[in-house]
Amino acid sequence: MNALTALASAAFGSSLYLATFSAVSWLNQMPSRIRIAGLMVTVMVICAVIGMIAFASLSVTIGFIVGGGMTPPVHRWILRRRSPVATS
Repeated sequence: MNALTALASAAFGSSLYLATFSAVSWLNQMPSRIRIAGLMVTVMVICAVIGMIAFASLSVTIGFIVGGGMTPPVHRWILRRRSPVATS
């Protein structure tokens, strides 16, 4: 397994998670009809990306899963950790 390939795929998996999170957050503000259509398109794109990654190689698949799996808890931790800005 190529470590650099796995690391690059982990970064891609993390980026895909954050992009999907942002898209779904944005779609939740839309009217019901647009939200459903947008969520369906989002799911189709994610399935296509996962299919391409699974077809690529084992190191790419492992890196993508690790990156996508580690990002949600880290993202929640960062959001909880926001501190107020110091004033002078």
